[in-house]
Amino acid sequence: MTGLIHVYEGDGKGKTTAAVGLAVRCAGSGRRVLFSQFLKSDTSNELKVLRNIENIEVYTKKSNFGFTFNMTDNEKILAKEFFNDHLKEIIHLATEKEVDLLVMDEIIDAYNLNMIEHDILIDFLKSRPKNLEVVMTGRNPKDEIVEMADYLTHFQKVKHPFDKGIRARVGIEM
Repeated sequence: MTGLIHVYEGDGKGKTTAAVGLAVRCAGSGRRVLFSQFLKSDTSNELKVLRNIENIEVYTKKSNFGFTFNMTDNEKILAKEFFNDHLKEIIHLATEKEVDLLVMDEIIDAYNLNMIEHDILIDFLKSRPKNLEVVMTGRNPKDEIVEMADYLTHFQKVKHPFDKGIRARVGIEM
């Protein structure tokens, strides 16, 4: 099977949920999955369940950087080093462990915010193992990522409780 590139993007809810669903489906078929996240803490509740599913390895690193617009210049430098190291580790694991599906949740946002080196991600996508399926989530993917995508799914917000001041709820949005 030739691995393809999936991009789940947009301002709507469901990008991570779709990636989790594909990870579960893939693992259920006996394939190996590596699930990683960028720009999020490692406390998202879906990770608790994914960690208990056979054939899924969750690889996250605790980060406490917060939103980039609140970071000092020095914090941005440290965050970029952190996320580049994380990306390099994920690439190594996906390649060495002969993973069938790699999920990189919020990698598109990390890319857009220059929290990762663009060349590292693009070079990996071009030279990834032939059978490796890759899922990337986030908002507003750059043209180079759109062009590489085999699947591009757009999640559009029509209504969302956040617009009424309702914050993310445990078990539903996080």
